[in-house]
Amino acid sequence: MKKMTIGQMARMNGISEQTLRLYDREGLFLPAYRDRDTGYRYYDIRQNAQLDMIQRMKALGMSLKDIKSQVNHFEPGQLKALLNRNLDAIARQERELTYQRRAIERTLESYEWYESAPPDGTIVLEYIPRRFMYKMDSGVNFYDYGIDMYEKILREVKKDLIAHQMSPIYFYNAGSILRKERLLKRDYYSTEIFVLVDRGLVRDSLITPIAASAYLCIYCNGFDKEKAYIGRLLEEVEEKRYRITGDYICEVVAEVPMDMQERGMFLRLQVPVAFPPGGENRR
Repeated sequence: MKKMTIGQMARMNGISEQTLRLYDREGLFLPAYRDRDTGYRYYDIRQNAQLDMIQRMKALGMSLKDIKSQVNHFEPGQLKALLNRNLDAIARQERELTYQRRAIERTLESYEWYESAPPDGTIVLEYIPRRFMYKMDSGVNFYDYGIDMYEKILREVKKDLIAHQMSPIYFYNAGSILRKERLLKRDYYSTEIFVLVDRGLVRDSLITPIAASAYLCIYCNGFDKEKAYIGRLLEEVEEKRYRITGDYICEVVAEVPMDMQERGMFLRLQVPVAFPPGGENRR
């Protein structure tokens, strides 16, 4: 037997001496010989085969305890069960990382939008591509209340998302829907609240599409201004002879830190419209 010191064994296998000492303490990988007088550890080159197997199992995500169990008593069925468990854990981590990445992207998009958005009270005609939302009925007409009720409703939204096993990234920037028939009558009654979601990351059965369209929008920096600004949108519709084609949407473009006493929101209030006959406004 050619004796190798712990340093030589470590360098040969690209690991640290501390790792070999740990394996020794755990009873997982013992030196072939230990000097009684000095306590020095010595290894045999043939032990590399066992060390390779240990490193391989470690790379597969197995714990030292599970590796020791397999090294001492190899059970293929148990090993497969452990590896399947690790596969499931990796799949969960991948999903979480995907959600986290999308959360960062959505937040960056929100603040880039906030920085470039028109000033409060500006009315613009915009084309907005197709979007997807998850909506719920709160049972409360939030136009009858203030920001306190909105916060209570958001707690219910949060519970609802959890109940449907949806990622918490979608809890932010919740908006509301005012149905077309009520909008035309200026009847401010809405109990529906929504969050925008990503198709492919949320089950299709939970998703409601928002059609791509030209939208007449007004930007708003205050929760309490919404009703007045809806009125301004409707006046613009009448003046330009647009035809309202769908439901009114109050979208939270970004939540911004204010005095932290209440939620700071920058809103895009929007109504899908069609141009009048003859296309007078397509200039």
